Amino acid sequence: MNIPLINLKAQFTPLRAEMLSSLERILDSQQFVLGPEVKALEEEVARYSNVKHAIGCASGSDALLLALMALDVKADDEVITVPFTFFATGGAIARLGARPVFVDIDPRTYTVDPNLIEAAITPRTRAIIPVHMYGLCADMDPIIEISERRGIPIIEDAAQAIGAEDRGRRAGSMGRIGCYSFYPTKNLGAAGDAGMITTNDDGLDERLRALRVHGGLTEYLHKEVGINGRLDGFQAAVLRVKLPHLDDWARTRREKALRYNQLFAATNLPFQVTTPYVPEHEEHVYHVYNLRVSTDRDALMEHLGKGGVGTKVYYPVPLHLQECFRYLGYKEGDFPASEQAARETFALPVYPEITDEEQRYVVDCFKTFRS
Repeated sequence: MNIPLINLKAQFTPLRAEMLSSLERILDSQQFVLGPEVKALEEEVARYSNVKHAIGCASGSDALLLALMALDVKADDEVITVPFTFFATGGAIARLGARPVFVDIDPRTYTVDPNLIEAAITPRTRAIIPVHMYGLCADMDPIIEISERRGIPIIEDAAQAIGAEDRGRRAGSMGRIGCYSFYPTKNLGAAGDAGMITTNDDGLDERLRALRVHGGLTEYLHKEVGINGRLDGFQAAVLRVKLPHLDDWARTRREKALRYNQLFAATNLPFQVTTPYVPEHEEHVYHVYNLRVSTDRDALMEHLGKGGVGTKVYYPVPLHLQECFRYLGYKEGDFPASEQAARETFALPVYPEITDEEQRYVVDCFKTFRS
């Protein structure tokens, strides 16, 4: 079999006619940047996320950058986050001249360990960015408690987790600001780069809308310097076609993840496979189905690839070990849970359209691996 890690064509095929019609609508209107499609998508995402405001922007990376700008994070400030995440989390902090201050992850959930946040706070701390990893929310109650007690705002990096829930609260609704990515491979994916920012704060909503268009609420009057971070109408039209299906896709992803869990539990392997851990108060949306293995991870992935099974490592080099962050002074061994996850974990195909037969084949390929 040939089973790709991600199969966007399988999702597109039943939506093709509606998708093309939505793109024709944009072409007929000639309103390509912001416009009514973006406004409608913002309203729909705000309702979906249970927040007052959603602000479309050009990417998930821009969402993080704009969120930090709206909270007045500047050079020499500090922002607490994890080293085990996509580069944009730390990159947005550094782009403003601020300092990423890393704390380690919980090795079970791959999200920030709340017990480590307090010790990382200094007088220069301006924000906390918990990352909702793989479609699972961070444990937000203790983080919210720290935020409220210390007066430090939370920016949720929910790039991988739209629709996920922690104690009944949607990702993107629990901090001062939430950030989504609609990169094509996300659970809700555009046809290119796209992102969204969420907030319940009226003042932040107004400021974010200005910051995404060079800091001006009108075309030629600017109170501050922003960026060109607008959302295109094409992307909004695509996302509006997909959004009504998102909860059904998430439900199916959970079913596929459970199927993997059951198959691995029933399969006798000469090495340990640790399937995703989901706390009882969490609702996972499985953007990624991530495994931890006790054998040679890279050799196993090569074996699976020869069998036609797509895999990927998220993320092979934690941020504190990236060359561009060497100036921060971190070294190998500083964040052992993140470093171990980078060595031992990888992802399997888990899109809604994958069949039971294909999942059985994926797990059967594990049986023929010899380390």
